[in-house]
Amino acid sequence: MSEFFDILKLKTNPKTPEEYTVSGGIVRVSVLSDRLIRIEKSEGGEFCDKATQCVINRNFASPEFESEINGRKIIIKTAHNEFCVDTATAVLDYVIIDGKKRTEYVSGNLKGTKRTLDQSFGRVALGEGILSKNGVATFNDGKSLMIEEDGTVQKKNPDSSDIYYFAHGRNYREALFDYYSLTGFPPLIPRFAFGNWWSRYKAYTQQEYLDLMARFKKEDIPLTVATIDMDWHWVDVAKPFGPRAAKREDPKGIRDFFNNIVYNAGWTGYTWNTDLFPNPQEFLDTLKRQNLRITVNLHPAQGVRWFEDAYKEFAEFMGMDPKLEKTIEFDITDKKFIEGYFRFLHEPMEKAGVDFWWIDWQQGSKSKIEGLDPLWALNHYHFLYSGRNPEHRPLILSRFAGVGSQRYPLGFSGDTAQNWEVLKFQPYFTSTASNIGYSWWSHDIGGHHFGKKDDELYLRWVQYGIFSPIMRLHSTSNEFMGKEPWNYSCEVEANAKKQLRLRHRLIPYIYSQNYLAHTKGKALCEPMYYEYPDNESSYGCPNEFFFGSELIVAPITEPVNPNTRLAGTYVWFPNGRYTDVFTGRIYEGERELYVFRDIGCIPVFAKEGAIIPMYKEDVRDIKNPDSLDVMLYRGNGAYSLYEDDGETDGFENGKYSITDFALKEDADKLTLTIENNSKDISTLPEKRSYTLYFRDIVRADCEIYVNGEIKECKASDCCDCVAVETGKFGVRDKIKVVLKNTEVLTNTDKRSLLINTISKYQGSNEKKKPLYTDYVNGKKPMPKRLRDEFRMPLEEIEALKY
Repeated sequence: MSEFFDILKLKTNPKTPEEYTVSGGIVRVSVLSDRLIRIEKSEGGEFCDKATQCVINRNFASPEFESEINGRKIIIKTAHNEFCVDTATAVLDYVIIDGKKRTEYVSGNLKGTKRTLDQSFGRVALGEGILSKNGVATFNDGKSLMIEEDGTVQKKNPDSSDIYYFAHGRNYREALFDYYSLTGFPPLIPRFAFGNWWSRYKAYTQQEYLDLMARFKKEDIPLTVATIDMDWHWVDVAKPFGPRAAKREDPKGIRDFFNNIVYNAGWTGYTWNTDLFPNPQEFLDTLKRQNLRITVNLHPAQGVRWFEDAYKEFAEFMGMDPKLEKTIEFDITDKKFIEGYFRFLHEPMEKAGVDFWWIDWQQGSKSKIEGLDPLWALNHYHFLYSGRNPEHRPLILSRFAGVGSQRYPLGFSGDTAQNWEVLKFQPYFTSTASNIGYSWWSHDIGGHHFGKKDDELYLRWVQYGIFSPIMRLHSTSNEFMGKEPWNYSCEVEANAKKQLRLRHRLIPYIYSQNYLAHTKGKALCEPMYYEYPDNESSYGCPNEFFFGSELIVAPITEPVNPNTRLAGTYVWFPNGRYTDVFTGRIYEGERELYVFRDIGCIPVFAKEGAIIPMYKEDVRDIKNPDSLDVMLYRGNGAYSLYEDDGETDGFENGKYSITDFALKEDADKLTLTIENNSKDISTLPEKRSYTLYFRDIVRADCEIYVNGEIKECKASDCCDCVAVETGKFGVRDKIKVVLKNTEVLTNTDKRSLLINTISKYQGSNEKKKPLYTDYVNGKKPMPKRLRDEFRMPLEEIEALKY
């Protein structure tokens, strides 16, 4: 058993070297970085140097500081801060941050996240994060359990306290880096997770599910993950002795009497329902041949009962007599149970083809160890166990279980209602979760249950989902709530398919952000104030967020106006130039606007100098391709494309590659360089070609150089870009593309744009003409009544750069 638990040991470095601690009385202060300290109190002088459920590393920096003890005060001065700690109360009296004194550490918190959105119908209250506009945020680790060397957990000294002070001012990225250094960086997510997932709570038959996957392929909708919800195992079956009834003796001849009674197996199960899946192995193998990864739903609370295929072995392992058919109680605090739980229930399923588990724990937060949340234990042990094989990167899907949960991705946000208020809350909820380090949320895109049929709501949710961390379509078992695109109107179906194909094309871009999250703590979806902490406008756009380093997304979360056929959303543009990737409209920054779009798209803006690598339109696998499309927006920019095999822990062994793109603008000249100097290129194709789309340039002369030698250039002028094909060259070849005499894209003139906008209004055409004529000729302003009725996007049109 001890050898088995070696798999479940977390790598930790929890002891702070003594030279970075200062003690006084019953208090010990640990200086963890220039801006982060830990204050402990222990009546008996027993301080905690072990890892906890939340904190695994307290030795990650070498801060220089001066300290003095003045009476009952400990004064610590670092390069940026001064901390004053009261040794009698073990509280921080004050902190001076870059010359500004703080004595209050509660107000201004920018919030974190919540365990689950189950049963929510809109906005919910969020927990605290470690970022604050006030400059200081706290994290109390006093109730967290200690992780012992053997992988088990134990309570701390009940007479102790343990509080961390993040005194980073508005240096939010630095605060998050310290937080991740303390609690663990997010691991690299397998590449397949960033494509489209199919998920639905429905009792599919084997053939129904395979037919559905075939339909997605026929409709040319790329999927990478197939989710099988709880009905994969026995739930409600008309077999009085359960699925193992035929194997049992029936000395009293009562089987026939109960033949028509439904046996309720409940939500917990570990044995395939062969009424629905007559050949589970064939089912799994077929999905694998279609390049799909497989996750199945898990509800372990009811333990392991006599009708499970694994019951006999598991019972004997636990020292129980299987003939008594006594339930093996679920007990995540029992080392022996934990070992059997994985050896007999999960390992055989994984060998058969299950790639990872959807842990759907909803049964509370209590266990046999006081303070141990079973959800945390399931996430912790499952994730570590799934990483036992270096050929497969660990992954789970489960709910948030508190600080440090970023170590166990992915997050399942729970069963939400299908309505506009839930959609409106999700962008803010997702980006704000990064304030507590939790960045890989997976939502039920489209809403889980309740609500009414609303094609527009579905499409807006899909459009947001494309730019969310994990794109997982999902719904409840209601026959009329399936999220298949073909269940909706022709217009919505066509647009949803287009969006799902776009998500697949974005995998190279998203996967590179995966690398930055793992190494730098930069989330895929981040609030605007991370980049602009001193601009108050960045705090006033809660549903706007960065999607990676190059894009800003502002989802539309309200219905269209029936008169205008447009819907709007508030956008704050930081300083600079921004191009909407769908409409091509160009905006000058440092302004706030309400922007409008029709049903076809949401506002997604590329910053100047943006570089966005994508799969080509016909790619349906997830391999590192031998040809890439790259979207480029004029300006000065740089981007690093990260690639590895997407599956193993090869990153830790240096088996990964980075291709650097650099874009430089100089008057009417634009230069792009592409270079790969990585030590290892074993995961890349031998040669690669690029199709470069310079999106806001309409004409230019082109030159291409490979390793300094000029090559033939294939360039074509499109309506809104110049497309350049590089040809196929070695991945280590240095490519330079030079555009000269560039003619830049400008917005359609205001009159044409206004005509196009007003022409779509559902109203009297006779009234439109004088309205337009008087306005454009400057005779009179647009009547307020009509502006309010039509929600005229005049400010947006006026603000466009021409």
